[in-house]
Amino acid sequence: MHKPALPSWLVDSFSPLSLAAYVAWTVVWITVRSAIGERQPEMLGYVSVALVVFLIAFVLTARSQHQARQPALIALHLLMAASALLLIYLWPFGTGQILLVLFAATLAAHFPLRQLVLWLLLTNLCVLVFMYYRSGAGVQGVLLSVLAYSSFQAFATSVIRNMRAAEQMADDLRATNAELMTTRLLLAESVRDSERLRMSRELHDVAGHGLTALKLNLGVLARDSNQPDPERIGVCGQLADELLQNLRRVVQQLRAEPGPDLDAALRRIALPFPRPQLQLSIERPLPDLSLAQAEAVMRAVQEALTNAARHGNAQHLRVRVCVKNNGLALQIEDDGRVAAPVRPGGGLSGMRERFEELGGSLEIDQTGSGGLRLLGQFPLQHQGAHP
Repeated sequence: MHKPALPSWLVDSFSPLSLAAYVAWTVVWITVRSAIGERQPEMLGYVSVALVVFLIAFVLTARSQHQARQPALIALHLLMAASALLLIYLWPFGTGQILLVLFAATLAAHFPLRQLVLWLLLTNLCVLVFMYYRSGAGVQGVLLSVLAYSSFQAFATSVIRNMRAAEQMADDLRATNAELMTTRLLLAESVRDSERLRMSRELHDVAGHGLTALKLNLGVLARDSNQPDPERIGVCGQLADELLQNLRRVVQQLRAEPGPDLDAALRRIALPFPRPQLQLSIERPLPDLSLAQAEAVMRAVQEALTNAARHGNAQHLRVRVCVKNNGLALQIEDDGRVAAPVRPGGGLSGMRERFEELGGSLEIDQTGSGGLRLLGQFPLQHQGAHP
């Protein structure tokens, strides 16, 4: 039994980088409250609120990491920027600028480079103005202070962007691995299917032809009045009949060999993904599927796993395969979040085309909790012998 997976936002909130950020925030909390309590004790309540607001917004950005809604992210980052700028306004040369380093790191995790640079330029421009007019320091001292913290911001953004790029590469690698796994399983099954077909044809065309000719010749010999032992000829004829019937049964069994083990194949496809966790339910007994039918199901699950891991932030993927109304029904649901309405991309459109080529259909919509739901079906036509 698998251990229940922790929500990814909770894992992100207590990652080593996040813990380091909490330590930095604690340092700011202690130093800023102490300094402003001495200088402007009437502002201490506002400072405390600003620090708490910054921390809450920082934690919420971790939860929004994978299923980010742009308006919500902008609001959270505005709160963080406003809180940090308030502290810098009240204590220009204090530790409040540490919060802007944390702010830069969260920006790098959620926004493209152009927007990231714009955010940082605006906030540092505000810092420059506040420090120049509020501290009474010279232009050189203010510029050096801003440049120093800006370099820390640049370092933090570089670390986060490189980390996100590595995560994206890992996701791409897992998706490619799953696709190669599916292709290898289907190719191996295709080779086995071709070999069974070749053997059945060889037995039917060569051995079957020879036995039929033998039976005809034995019939001729049995009707010959000069034959010294007609009873033995009859026994040989019966043996030829039995061999011919056994040969036909073997040929039929080779042609009717079941397709790929769907349960094992789907579980192997899911192996490269640390999440989502595959929860597979296959109705027994499931009729034998053709290679094209098995491929449609396997490719659908592969694409659903990839989408759930990349876009939906899903922890579980529930797959159910059963027979319904003389056809095969496939239901796939994840517990992630997708934007509504669902707009199928190339992968989902390809899945739909595979089902339609089999005479079926594929419906794509959302679950009640906001995850992705796929409902596919195609008729289970009799898989007769190969021609």
